Amino acid sequence: MAGTGNAHLRPDDAILSVQDLVVEYQTNAGIVHAVSGISFDLAARETLGLVGESGCGKSSAGRAVMQLPSPTSGSVSLGLVELTDLGEEKLRRVRSRMQMIFQDPISSLNPRRKIHDIVAEPIRVWEGRKTPDETERVRKALTSVGLDPDQVWDRRAHELSGGQCQRVCIARTLVLDPQVVICDEPVSALDVSVQAQILNLLEEMKAEYDLSLVFIAHDLAVVKNISDRVMVMYLGKACEVAPSAALYEHPAHPYTRVLLASIPEPDPDAPEADIAVTGELPSPIDPPSGCRFRTRCPRADERCANEEPVLTEVGPDHFVACHHPHDEPLVEVAVAAPAADAPGGGS
Repeated sequence: MAGTGNAHLRPDDAILSVQDLVVEYQTNAGIVHAVSGISFDLAARETLGLVGESGCGKSSAGRAVMQLPSPTSGSVSLGLVELTDLGEEKLRRVRSRMQMIFQDPISSLNPRRKIHDIVAEPIRVWEGRKTPDETERVRKALTSVGLDPDQVWDRRAHELSGGQCQRVCIARTLVLDPQVVICDEPVSALDVSVQAQILNLLEEMKAEYDLSLVFIAHDLAVVKNISDRVMVMYLGKACEVAPSAALYEHPAHPYTRVLLASIPEPDPDAPEADIAVTGELPSPIDPPSGCRFRTRCPRADERCANEEPVLTEVGPDHFVACHHPHDEPLVEVAVAAPAADAPGGGS
């Protein structure tokens, strides 16, 4: 399972293009290979899901796209602008077109500041001062995410629920009218019912503000419901890229099938998928040679140890990095759609 190759990229349609992205960290134990040469792109008004188990490099990739910090190597282009080559001031100006929603909604908000100041801060940073239309823009953003400005205006984060805090975070990303929003596991810290509300809200905001989203998550059921296209990652590499429906109906990579088979099935009489992996997740400090999934893959052979697979098209817009991909559909997995917003909308 590797992630080399750029055959899946769409240079004519992309507003965000990431090529050969590498993120490495120096530690006392050695170099951590968090992201090892992945490539992906994002079309206008598209949602790309980045999925994989904890430690696969999803969040590191998302932060590297935002240049928080800049990647070790690789290319990140927003439109025609190469972000990795920009100086600090030019990067600050271009980066206003991208925003990020962080994983923990409460800790990403300043506990000492009032909600209206938190949402207005991007305007003040960008404009350099308080603008005449600041109040109107903040009220519009709060209203758009389902919060009553009069109710939350002078509150602080500890006075709101987790769902309300995440809505504030989303409002903060909208006040600068961005093109691209990186959503770093925005619902993982929330209750299931609130997750559905936030997912529905993101879909509404995508349409209203003409946004393109990179949605990072480890829950494949969540990713299916919101993504147009999905990239599956394992240990810093990309192993499969496909439209959401195709990936869930006909996963070709053994790791993707394992992830899908792990989704709980609500029917106790449903047949179990005969899929299993053995062994521990390898260390990102010393990843396996060849295919990084080979140490846990039931299909691995000598070729997998010696040769890194390249992303190859196996169906319409469906690419897999595997020497021995599956060609049969997976046993059907039930994935529930998000529920409609509950009355009150802020728990």
